[in-house]
Amino acid sequence: MSLQVWILRRRVNGCFRRREFSSDAAKSIGKRIEKMLIANRGEIACRIIRTAKRLGIRTVAVYSDADERSLHVREADEAVRIGPPPARLSYLNAQSIIEAASRTGAQAVHPGYGFLSESADFAKLCEDEDLTFVGPPASAIRDMGDKSASKRIMGAAGVPLVPGYHGDEQDVDFMKMEADKIGYPVLIKPTHGGGGKGMRIVERSDDFADSFLGAQREAAASFGINTILLEKYITKPRHIEVQIFGDRHGNVIHLNERDCSVQRRHQKIIEEAPAPNISHEFRSHLGEAAVSAAKAVNYHNAGTVEFIVDTLSGQFYFMEMNTRLQVEHPVTEMIVNQDLVEWQIRVANGEPLPLSQSQVPLSGHAFEARIYAENVSKGFLPATGILHHYRPVQVSSEVRVETGVEQGDIVSMHYDPMIAKLVVWGEDRTSALIKLKDCLAKFQVAGVPTNIDFLSKLANHGAFLNGEVETHFIELHKKDLFTDSNDTFSTNQAFRNAIRGASIAAACICGKEQAAMRKNAHGIMPIWYSNPPFRVNHSAKCTLEIECEDESGKACPQALPIQLTYLQQGRYFVEAGDSSPKLDLTVSHMGNDDFRVEHDGVSMTVSVFVHEKNQMEHIHLWHGSFHHRFRRRKGLNLDDIDDSAHHKPVHETSSHPPGTVLAPMAGLVVKVLVKDGVKVAEGQPVLVLEAMKMEHIVKATSAGYIHGLRVTPGQQLAVDAVLFSVKAE
Repeated sequence: MSLQVWILRRRVNGCFRRREFSSDAAKSIGKRIEKMLIANRGEIACRIIRTAKRLGIRTVAVYSDADERSLHVREADEAVRIGPPPARLSYLNAQSIIEAASRTGAQAVHPGYGFLSESADFAKLCEDEDLTFVGPPASAIRDMGDKSASKRIMGAAGVPLVPGYHGDEQDVDFMKMEADKIGYPVLIKPTHGGGGKGMRIVERSDDFADSFLGAQREAAASFGINTILLEKYITKPRHIEVQIFGDRHGNVIHLNERDCSVQRRHQKIIEEAPAPNISHEFRSHLGEAAVSAAKAVNYHNAGTVEFIVDTLSGQFYFMEMNTRLQVEHPVTEMIVNQDLVEWQIRVANGEPLPLSQSQVPLSGHAFEARIYAENVSKGFLPATGILHHYRPVQVSSEVRVETGVEQGDIVSMHYDPMIAKLVVWGEDRTSALIKLKDCLAKFQVAGVPTNIDFLSKLANHGAFLNGEVETHFIELHKKDLFTDSNDTFSTNQAFRNAIRGASIAAACICGKEQAAMRKNAHGIMPIWYSNPPFRVNHSAKCTLEIECEDESGKACPQALPIQLTYLQQGRYFVEAGDSSPKLDLTVSHMGNDDFRVEHDGVSMTVSVFVHEKNQMEHIHLWHGSFHHRFRRRKGLNLDDIDDSAHHKPVHETSSHPPGTVLAPMAGLVVKVLVKDGVKVAEGQPVLVLEAMKMEHIVKATSAGYIHGLRVTPGQQLAVDAVLFSVKAE
């Protein structure tokens, strides 16, 4: 009798081991998945496609008009359009997805995470259409996906709960009374979905109504359901979650825990497994509680039980259960050496879990850093644009890059702005963290602002190095993590680093242009690029006016005049102002955007990328742990320029009068809260913008009268569009 073989990933001298199962375990297996539709987009769709291909399963992608040329569409065997860009008309359109499965002959649907992954109605619809839903049963999604229902179930099972309101009544006045009973601060949270969308922390009773209504709108836009629950907000918590897995044979195990405490806007940005600084006994109690929760609802497939840990008392409380694969599942895969998407598919096929609880390993330590297109300096507002340059780090058995984009792709305003997930593994936390810091320094993105520099600061912070994490980590250490313009020492140090970076970038640009000129000159070279460069009574010099940019693309007020003297054999003498040290650099172009630069006997590899936007050349320099951003006027000619040449810097000037308020991001006007001409106080909300399913409240910058407010709900706005102005009283 033949054996059913399940290939289990094992990190043994770089090889995998096979584990065999007897045919007895396969007798209950019915039809097997041969063709699967992925009801999602982006990196998770690509992630699922990769495993499916390895298993020989054909894949069907679905896409909106905004994703027609996306990576997940190109990687799937087939792809079906399901609607226009808004998620509610495409990726949340269950009927369109079912029709796509029917048209292509798919036997199964994998929901990924987000969108319809925690919709009991969608899971039931798949079952009704004889499609295998690669996830838990609809009943478990209904019981545990509804955060209020899941808390009632856990309460009945004796699992500790945070004080709060989890009922059906949703009237704003009633909810406000409940919040007053709980005591402030309170946490407003949608009963469905995740990712921090719709969550609000309310400090005062007066702020409750607006926060509650905003949370309802955001929940409806993200998940199609706007019901809300309330919880007492724990002031010094950790967010620790447990990965559980069940099969259709009644087996449920946990695969250890993950710490997801480091968050911004209630969204995780660095996760790790296992959680640092917890005891084996604590880990065991968490795992047992998570398994009990899953068994209470006859759970099978992948799920995550989230706990909030009060760091002051050491007590943990059930928070919610996510009835799907989590964004951060790769860190668990790294420490247990298993492919959880493969587990999902095999469990959906009816196969038993390959491991018992006692066989689950805990090998080493793993981190995941989420790389987003966002403006860190603007409160982590999402950003949109073209990925003009995208060079992730080299992947290996210990370094993964989960992504759904390639160079040249567009980060759309319609969906989550995550560009990639960087996942690293090490034998222990220290070695894994060293790899994380190195990979972040080498991860190159240009064209949109990102949080890569911020992630590097997080990973290098002393408290993070020691594993002293909590959900307020960023707020607690903001002085270390954010640039303070009033800190003279830090500002001066940053300026010195920028000058050095601008000098290196200018020399590399000249070196690349020289190499191109030599290649195309057919023996005739301009005097600037001759070897040796020679002109009677003159040195071959040029001056580049380069402006520094911050992470968001905003130019610094002062331009840097970089004067280069070309000597010979790729050697440059670079001067950047009277007070800056002079640099003698030798530049070798290694191909594409890479250079080898030697200074004072030390050579290093640097990358310089230039792209054009708004009549400017935007220059990115990566060297060591630094990523510098500059720009210069487009079309500067370096040929045969002497030391008398002078080029005026181009500064962005604003024609907007004082008091003008601009759109901080591209987005949709959701609500206008005041009328043109009314009197407002400083900080008073004026309108609500939505981008990538997150709401942002635009407030009056000063007291006065609103003037020029012409936007209306439903209107689409570009970043920096004029919204209104505030005129003094």
